[in-house]
Amino acid sequence: MKGRLFIISAPSGAGKSTLCQKLRQYYPEIQYSVSFTTRQPRKNESNGIDYNFISRQDFEEGIQENRWAEWACVHDNYYGTSRELIESYLETGKDVLLEIDVQGMKQMIEKFPDAITIFIKPPSMDILKERLESRGTDAPDVIKKRLTNARKEMAFENIYQYRIINDDLQTASKELIALFQKTTHESP
Repeated sequence: MKGRLFIISAPSGAGKSTLCQKLRQYYPEIQYSVSFTTRQPRKNESNGIDYNFISRQDFEEGIQENRWAEWACVHDNYYGTSRELIESYLETGKDVLLEIDVQGMKQMIEKFPDAITIFIKPPSMDILKERLESRGTDAPDVIKKRLTNARKEMAFENIYQYRIINDDLQTASKELIALFQKTTHESP
């Protein structure tokens, strides 16, 4: 039996990484696809765990060699998912969790139309701004760019099969776990 592909997207700061971590704690057998990126690691990020950090040149070679199942340039950095890795997991019956942006999701559902798509929403733009500022990782101009991109991304929430509002982390994580349980017991 083939594995199932779960795609989770959200604007930067909406809590998708935290929710994905909660899901992975509850379901440690799910394969988490670690994306590749050309951006610099943040504090407490580890290569191969949070992202595979590679050079811009290596990433662009991957584009030319068709190594990416999806890729995009977001916030002036490349992000992408290994085609070979996703296909090998699914073929061996493993469920896969992807944490990618809206652009990436659109590319992925063209290649993997049975994917289960989930959009994580912040409760409001004001709360999203507060979350981005409280992280303390981005300059004010970067936060402004992330908020502009968030508005654009949220315009596509209706193309996702499921939507979860991350107003309360405990409630949102329970919703995500329940959704995973429901969809893994449905036939593809």
